[in-house]
Amino acid sequence: MKPLVFVDRRLPEDVKHYLEQHCTIITWKPDEARSEQALLHYLSEAEGYFTSGSMKINDALLDAAPKLKVVSSMSVGYNHFDLAAMKARHIIGTHTPYILDDTVADLVFGLMLSCSRRIAELDRYIRNGQWQGNEGRKLFGLDVHHRKLGIIGMGRIGEAVAKRALYGFDMKVSYYARSRKPELEQRMDVSYESLDQLLASSDFIVLLTPLTPATKGLIGAEQFSRMQQHAIFINASRGATVDEQALIEALQTGKIAGAGLDVFMQEPLPLDHPFMKLDQVVMTPHIGSATDATRQQMAMLAARNLVNALQGSEDVHIVPELRQ
Repeated sequence: MKPLVFVDRRLPEDVKHYLEQHCTIITWKPDEARSEQALLHYLSEAEGYFTSGSMKINDALLDAAPKLKVVSSMSVGYNHFDLAAMKARHIIGTHTPYILDDTVADLVFGLMLSCSRRIAELDRYIRNGQWQGNEGRKLFGLDVHHRKLGIIGMGRIGEAVAKRALYGFDMKVSYYARSRKPELEQRMDVSYESLDQLLASSDFIVLLTPLTPATKGLIGAEQFSRMQQHAIFINASRGATVDEQALIEALQTGKIAGAGLDVFMQEPLPLDHPFMKLDQVVMTPHIGSATDATRQQMAMLAARNLVNALQGSEDVHIVPELRQ
């Protein structure tokens, strides 16, 4: 008998077909209100849960799902997992690393370029009828090439960003991470710096750390005060890694020149949020991995993780804290 799994999102046809070969799928009805009560009802008999990462996997959910064995998240980050609750119940939690490295790195550079050359701001400038002729220095921006990039969190995405910086824009690259990587430094000609050194010397600062207790609020008022006045800050990690009020004050007071943000403390961002009034902020709605090809691959990997874990295979991307 095939295991029963609940899928909380629409799947590409080939991914759906793959799951149907190995599992009995239940999912939302077309016009159904997606309430927590309905979700818990569906999970009450499920052995597997395919999730996009928006739902908190906590005690309340797990108590309502006594047969649950595997939660497969179509995401790299897994801060929505209550790891202690899952570990206590021997629930396998999986994620989809590696696939989106280049896609996120592309977005990071898009934000860097848009901020430095003021692309989004000047697009609005034209659309609002403000372009009246040669504006001179009023429209000037900052070069990206030959500048210094500081990367906080040098994982696979950090390496992908560094490659673009080194080989595409002839930038100097430094990084800060929990552990130094001598092999990477030699292979890619990047240098390790303390966080304070990196903040003080970089023209562009890219934050790519996962959200953990150690990285929550990692960048705050003290860190922004160390940055150069022309510095541009990019956050493609998680909103909670940054003290947003400190970032707003740094932008409003001119302590830094701009920010490119794909993640926020509250998502979706409220219309009255101070970021909305800051021209030097470029925002995207948490779309780091949002391309057709990447999301297709992530969905298939999440499906394979789910099936393999239910079948007892070792070919599964279990999150590190839940590995036996």
